[in-house]
Order: sequence, then C-alpha cells, then structure tokens
Amino acid sequence: MKVYLDMCAIQRLLDTPSQVRIQLEATAVSIIVSLCKTGNIDLVTSEALVYENERNPLPIRQKLGYSVLAQAKTMISMTSGVKARAGQFLSYGVKPLDALHLALAEAGEVDYLCTCDDRLLKQAKRIQNLAIKVVSPLELVKEMIEP
Repeated sequence: MKVYLDMCAIQRLLDTPSQVRIQLEATAVSIIVSLCKTGNIDLVTSEALVYENERNPLPIRQKLGYSVLAQAKTMISMTSGVKARAGQFLSYGVKPLDALHLALAEAGEVDYLCTCDDRLLKQAKRIQNLAIKVVSPLELVKEMIEP
C-alpha cells in the first residue's frame, strides 16, 4: 500500500490534544508512521511536502516533518504534467498547495492521500476522475484493518 501523508496529517502528532478528534487522529497517524517504519506501508513524499515543511517557523514541527518524510520510499518531483493536473483541481475550489499535493500523489500512483483537512476531504469527493482515495487518518486505519 502506498500512502501520501500531507503536512497537516504529519503535524497532527504535535497538535494540542484538546479535542477527542485530535487525540484519535494523532493516534491513527502514529500507527500509520509506525507501519511506514516497519515497511508495511510505502510512504511517498514530494517536493511540495519538503517545501511546506521548510516554511514551518517552528523548529520542533520542522524536525517532526523531516523525521516522517525520511521514512518515504519515493520522492515525487514537480513536472509540467503535475502542474497541469494541479491546475485542473483548482477549478474544484482546491487551494493551490493542496492541488499540488493531489496531483503529486496521483503522479506517485499512491493508493491513499491522507489528510486531516476537512475542506480538502470534502472537495476531493467532488472530483470525479481522481485516481486516488483521499481519506482521514481514521479512515485509513479503518481501511487497513477491514478486509
């Protein structure tokens, strides 16, 4: 199984656990990262994830991002095809960086793009020809344990 964790999913591990949802998603992301370390999940990263992580002003969050991204087996590069595909996603109201993540995940032929971003989850469901599944960390863990 190939998985692309977006930065909000990765950073969920450091979010203040003030809500049950945050606690559950952090636990799910922790399980996913552990499965990446053991080789049960192939983590895919991209130039956009590295860029996004570098822009984080908090050193502890940057360190976590690099730590998780280092588990990736594959790095997807920005190409003109990726940029064109991202442009198509903009017409669905997807934010530019999220559109790049979707296009890069497709280019990497991942099974799942995992995010905690409710807006992206909702928008992805409207994209009819999306070649990947966009899921929350809880949905991804559920997919892994149910046959």
